[in-house]
Amino acid sequence: MKLEELVEQFAQNVAAQTDAIWRGDAKTGNKHAKKYGAAFDKLRDHGDDGRDALAVLFKHPRMDVRVMAAAHLLRHRTDEAKAVLEEAAKGEGLVSFKAGQALKRWEEGTWALDPG
Repeated sequence: MKLEELVEQFAQNVAAQTDAIWRGDAKTGNKHAKKYGAAFDKLRDHGDDGRDALAVLFKHPRMDVRVMAAAHLLRHRTDEAKAVLEEAAKGEGLVSFKAGQALKRWEEGTWALDPG
């Protein structure tokens, strides 16, 4: 599968998870979380090329997709990812909260989405 297709799978499933959460459908949300997690794992199998491919999502129109991509790329693209998360954390709501939590975990040293 091409890197672009994996990036698209990641983005689509992050958005679908968020939409499911807003509907109160945690079961469906969890299914989509597993799918974007699997897409990230496949991207990571390509090393830094796979990680770099995901960085295109830093400019995605949906904030939830930008935040999730940034959260996954904190170790690899630290400055860019932190900038995305810091901007999102300024807002209100669930996605802004998630951005703030990712930054907090990073600062605490407990972040582990892509240990390397």
